[in-house]
Amino acid sequence: MRYLNTFILTVLIALTSCSQGGKKYKIGVSQCSEDIWRNWQNAEMRMEANFHENMTLAFATARDDSQLQSQQIDSLVASGIDLLIVAPNQLSSVSPAIDRAYDSGVLVIVFERKTDSRKYTAFVSADNYEMGRQMGEYIAMRLNGQGRLMEILGLKGSSPADERHRGFRDAIAHYPAIEVVAMLQGDWTEETAYNEVKRYAENNDVELLDCVFGHNDRTAMGARKALLEKVKSASDLPLFCGIDGLPGKEGGICQVRDSLLTASYIYPTRGDLLLQVALDILEGRPYEKEIMLTSALVTRENANVLLLESDEVMRRAHQLEFLQEKASSYLQQLNVQHIVMLLAGIVIFLLLLAILLFYLYHRNKVNMQRERVVQNLWNLELPAKNIENTKRVESTEGDSTLGPNSTDSSDSAVEESIGPSPFITRFKEVVEKRMDDSELSVEDIAADMNLSRVQLYRKVKMLSGSSPVELLRTARLNRGYQLLLTTDKTVSEVAYAVGFSAPAYFTKCFKEVYGMLPGEVKK
Repeated sequence: MRYLNTFILTVLIALTSCSQGGKKYKIGVSQCSEDIWRNWQNAEMRMEANFHENMTLAFATARDDSQLQSQQIDSLVASGIDLLIVAPNQLSSVSPAIDRAYDSGVLVIVFERKTDSRKYTAFVSADNYEMGRQMGEYIAMRLNGQGRLMEILGLKGSSPADERHRGFRDAIAHYPAIEVVAMLQGDWTEETAYNEVKRYAENNDVELLDCVFGHNDRTAMGARKALLEKVKSASDLPLFCGIDGLPGKEGGICQVRDSLLTASYIYPTRGDLLLQVALDILEGRPYEKEIMLTSALVTRENANVLLLESDEVMRRAHQLEFLQEKASSYLQQLNVQHIVMLLAGIVIFLLLLAILLFYLYHRNKVNMQRERVVQNLWNLELPAKNIENTKRVESTEGDSTLGPNSTDSSDSAVEESIGPSPFITRFKEVVEKRMDDSELSVEDIAADMNLSRVQLYRKVKMLSGSSPVELLRTARLNRGYQLLLTTDKTVSEVAYAVGFSAPAYFTKCFKEVYGMLPGEVKK
């Protein structure tokens, strides 16, 4: 466990050491749409952000709505962001909102799609024109320079769609035997491509098509699904080519490997690079204003290799994400442990204080009880309510005709207490004289006082409220308490000295009366 903690702490230091300076930055990310490509890019940005404690991310997705994206950009700026990362939905419609952000002092990184304004801090993208051109060259090569093509465009007014179209057309222009028989307007989504191709297939012979080029993989897959409904078998389908080449089970690389697509072109997401450029800009380090990302063509020949590489990157990314989550969890546990330890310390302190107060209260209560027992049961300061009974008992002390079942109903009350009665004084003298005699019985005491056992019981009970046996035990315990305080006798010696035949029974009775063990009296 010690080595594990050391390892995790080392990782935490590595994760947090990348953070420079004490200023915190808020970065807004405005995505024009929500799809697998952008989800992957957002995940990369979140992963990169884990390495920098001095930044927070705020995401907004416009779902292909330029007006909504403009509103979201204004909202992000109003929230106090330091830098805006934006992929404009269309070339010109979102530009005013980006310009407003730039003019307000917010740094701006435009990525993937261009704006018709130069008001940005940096631009990060792949070469969409080159992607279209290379895909045109590849298709021409696969068709041996002749054939019938269908092109499905990206969102109208977006720079990638315009550039990919121009690059594709410039490439196939060198092959006069290649004819583009259909150019359908798409919006980057599979659903729209499916519907457009299905509508086209209702009025045209799609079996004459040799290749379909979609401006991204999703449009190419939508076209494939639509045409698959019109042909007799999959072997009658044309070639399908797209752009994006994402890793993962639903990505273009797997689709090429599985022969669903003939080819794709990797459009790198590089969310990690976007945040690195953002930090360079925010912290005043050198950066390039125009950054072009490298990309590559994906075919059946290299799909497996590219997929292995991407799977390894994904595996390491997942491991890193897991490690970061474990590190965050470890930090949270440390914080919780600190809080728990603080609360536990407070609880223990309060518990100890409560125990101390209870001990002092209990000790004081026991002392008071002891004093009251000694006073009432041995020194016998009689309560006022027994005065009349005392007088009547003492007036009949020699009357042996008073039977054991006789009662006295006198209830006269007196406000003041009186001192010990002669009868109790005599009882005390007899008991103290024979205190060390463990064989001393109530009959013996009664005989010494010239009374029957019943007479002795009745008179003692009426005067003290206790039986002779209880008074005898109290007297012995009281004497034992005094011996423990004033002598060096052991508990056993004291027990025998006050008439207990067994030290264990002495200890039991002592604990019941005084609330402590005899040995604790010496302490």
